[in-house]
Amino acid sequence: MRNRILALAVLAAAIDSPLAAQAQSGVTVGRAPVVVDSGPTIAVEQRPAFRDYVVEQRVPAFRIPDRVVVGATLPESGVTYYDVPQRFGATTYRYTVVNGETVLVEPRSRRIVEVMD
Repeated sequence: MRNRILALAVLAAAIDSPLAAQAQSGVTVGRAPVVVDSGPTIAVEQRPAFRDYVVEQRVPAFRIPDRVVVGATLPESGVTYYDVPQRFGATTYRYTVVNGETVLVEPRSRRIVEVMD
């Protein structure tokens, strides 16, 4: 009887330890990890020129009730997105002006990836 209890305790510890290690490492079994898209963006030295470009284009600003922060998703309708000219670097993102701030947006998800101001 004692051997069975000891064997069950060892088996339970062996089964439980990978789960504990998983919980500590943040790995989730059966689901793919979330990957933040980090495509090419505008270089730091190009940002002042890009801000000037946006002002020259007189892009209409849109208002949203939420704060403009990285990771926020813009509304599906009512916002127009513009291509970033090649001279500011090859980027997969588009830009728009929201609540007075120029933002780079991932076009498919409408997620703000960078606030330029």
